Amino acid sequence: MNSTKTLPTLGALALMALLGACSSTPEAQPAATPVSTGPVPGSQEDLVANVGDRVFFDFDKSSLRGDARATLDRQAAWLAKFPQNQVQVAGNTDERGTVEYNLALGQRRANAARDYLVAKGTAGSRITTISFGKERPTALGSDEQAWAQNRNAITSVR
Repeated sequence: MNSTKTLPTLGALALMALLGACSSTPEAQPAATPVSTGPVPGSQEDLVANVGDRVFFDFDKSSLRGDARATLDRQAAWLAKFPQNQVQVAGNTDERGTVEYNLALGQRRANAARDYLVAKGTAGSRITTISFGKERPTALGSDEQAWAQNRNAITSVR
């Protein structure tokens, strides 16, 4: 066999195979699963971001304000949507007053929020309450702005 004729023929065949491989249609790839960027529904992060986890109180009061009722209405609807969730409502106060007085006031605030949620249809067995009084401030400072932020009841998923 003539080797000078075989090399170009083999080269041509190799080139055709290479070009054939390049021109083939790629296999269909499965669609990528979309990545969720928001909080997991029913999570604490969902409650905070989409509903609101805290209500605020006036100085030395445990009665619910209008804005607190609106937040608690959203919480009650959220709790109805996620019946598997248990929550804790923590009552807090600002730094003024004695430890004993503030623990009692914080408990009244937690109970007010709990009672409202129960009145809106949430089973009382799903809600626990606790008072931290002035021991867990959410805002540091000794002025009206900080005090107003610390007079609250905070709902947390358990």
